[in-house]
Order: sequence, then structure tokens, then C-alpha cells
Amino acid sequence: MTLWFVFALMTAAAVFAVLWPLGRGSGGAREGSEAVVYKDQLAEITRDAGLGLIGPAEAEAARVEISRRLLAASEAPSAEAAPAAGRTFRRAVSVVALVGLPLLAVLLYARFGSPLLGDVPLASRARAPVATSSMEALIAQVENHLEKNPTDGRGWEVLAPVLTRTGRYDDAVRAWRNAITYNGETASRRADLGEAIAGAASGVVTAEAKAEFDRALALDPTEVKARYFTGLAAEQDGRRDDAAKIWRAMLETAPADAPWRPLVQGALTRLGVAAPPLPDGASAAARDMPAGDRDAMIRGMVDRLAARLKDNSDDVEGWLRLVRAYMVLGERDKAQAARGDARAAFGNNAARLQQLNDGLKSLGLDG
Repeated sequence: MTLWFVFALMTAAAVFAVLWPLGRGSGGAREGSEAVVYKDQLAEITRDAGLGLIGPAEAEAARVEISRRLLAASEAPSAEAAPAAGRTFRRAVSVVALVGLPLLAVLLYARFGSPLLGDVPLASRARAPVATSSMEALIAQVENHLEKNPTDGRGWEVLAPVLTRTGRYDDAVRAWRNAITYNGETASRRADLGEAIAGAASGVVTAEAKAEFDRALALDPTEVKARYFTGLAAEQDGRRDDAAKIWRAMLETAPADAPWRPLVQGALTRLGVAAPPLPDGASAAARDMPAGDRDAMIRGMVDRLAARLKDNSDDVEGWLRLVRAYMVLGERDKAQAARGDARAAFGNNAARLQQLNDGLKSLGLDG
């Protein structure tokens, strides 16, 4: 309601600004601009003549000329004597101002405005420019700082990922190299450098990028980004089985809430590799989950079961479920290791050991 009241005041001010000149008569203006000036000139001539600044003859001639002009100005037609055509024009303009301006304003606002748009909190309005338009300014500020301080390793490490996200891959490659030079070599920095090199090559994992990923994995075999791009390199080389093996291994050891799980799961789907089947004991609701979430649930369940059996090994059914889960996941080596741990746990209990062996036979792992 307040907004519309403000709009009404603004419209009234605009209409008043148009009507004010039209409502003023021309006679008053002429009297104020010409007759008054001529009268002042006559008074000034009389004053100058009295002071002896001009002679009597010159003063008389000036009075005659100014009096003639004053008479002509006084006889000019007033506003009441204005032609009918002029009055008609002013009336038409007044009608347009009174009716047309508000109507035009309403039509334009209805067409281009947003009358139903809610208010934006002041805090959000204050933050919006920082989140949108200031990114380039911040990057430029950091770059200017690094031009003056090229050995600032922390500055290069702050700048490099921003350059990667904004698509400035060549500059990101340079920034990551400087970050490694001045901060030291780590697996994550090597992997980030490899990612920037691949980005500069339009997503192709070149030999140079692959070398960086290999260096990252040599420093940390669990480095996620390096593992993913290594699988991507295998896929681009036509080694689809190797790529699937790499990505599947990543998912099998991934936490349930790993943010990169959907990316790797999508890569496996692209290769036509199905998600691991659900092991026994999973809830029926899990079968309706997306493939990535279901795979996360499987791995999380298996890891929790293995951890629980380390603390409480006196559970025959638990050991059988763990062995069965590893068999379903295709991890026969882990299944055999779990079998050995289970037999060691029940070595002093013949009855439970026999129960365990009977269950292992049904799984095809009794050797």
C-alpha cells in the first residue's frame, strides 16, 4: 500500500510540473521581463543625468527610445486576448497530462514492472553485488598483489582454484605450478594441476596431465581427483575395463556421504557397468534408491559390519553375512580374509566353528 501511495505522489508531481507552465498567463511574464526592465532603465538614465555622467541631450534621446519600447511592451496582447487556437492547444495538453500520463505510467509498469514481486531484505541486497559483480575485481586484486609479490605461495594457492572454476585454465596451470614451487609438493596440488591441464585441453587427459595424476597417486594412492581422472584417461584411451575397475574401486571404498559419488556412478553408468547388487539384510526400501545412493548404502553397511565384528567376534551369523557381502561385491580376497578371521575367532568353540563351516559351504567358500 505504501508503494502505491509513493507512486501516486510521483505521478501528481509529474502532472503538476507539466500543468504549471501552461496555467501561467503570458501577460504577467511580459510585464515582468520587459516593462519592468524598461522602467528600471529610465530610472537609471535619470540618476546618471543627475550625477553628470551623461549630457542632457543624450539623456533625453535615451528617454524617448526607452519610453517608446515601454509603450510597445505595455500594448502587447495579454493572456486573455490570446488566440483561441492557443487556448485550445493548452487545454488539450492539460487533458493529456491529467489523464494520459497516469494511464501511460500504469500501462508501462504493468508491462515491464513486477507489481507482485516480494520485497528483498536489505541484507540480501547488500550481499548481492559481492556475490556477482565483484568476483572479477577480487581476482584482479589478487593478481595485482602477486605481480608485486610473486613468491607468495599462499596467494597462488588461493588464486589457482578460482581461476579453474572460472574457466581460465591456462592461468590456473601457471598458478598451480607456482603454488607447488613456493608451497611444496602435495598429492592434492599435483591433482589440481593435472585437472587444470586437462581443462586447458578441453577435457582431454593429455600425457602431461596424466603425469601429474600419476605423481599425485605416488604421493597418496587414495587421492580422489587423481583416481577419477586416471579412470577418465583409461576411458579416453579405449581401455574401458580399466576405467570401470578404477571407478568401481573408488565407490567400494567411498564414504556414504562422499560428494563425488554421483560423478563416479555416472561415469560407470556411461560405461554400462551396473551397480553392485544389494547384499542380504538390506531393507526393501533401499531397492527404490538411486543407483549411487544404493551403492553408498551397501558399502557403508559392509564397513560397519566389519568394524563391529572386530570388536565383537562372537557372532557366527555376522561373519557369514560379511563373507556373503564380499562375495556379492566380487571381492573374493576380502571374503577369504574374513573367513580366516572368523575361524580364528571360533578356534576354541567346536560347535560354533562347525556352524560357521556349514554356512561357508553354502557360500561356495569352504576350501
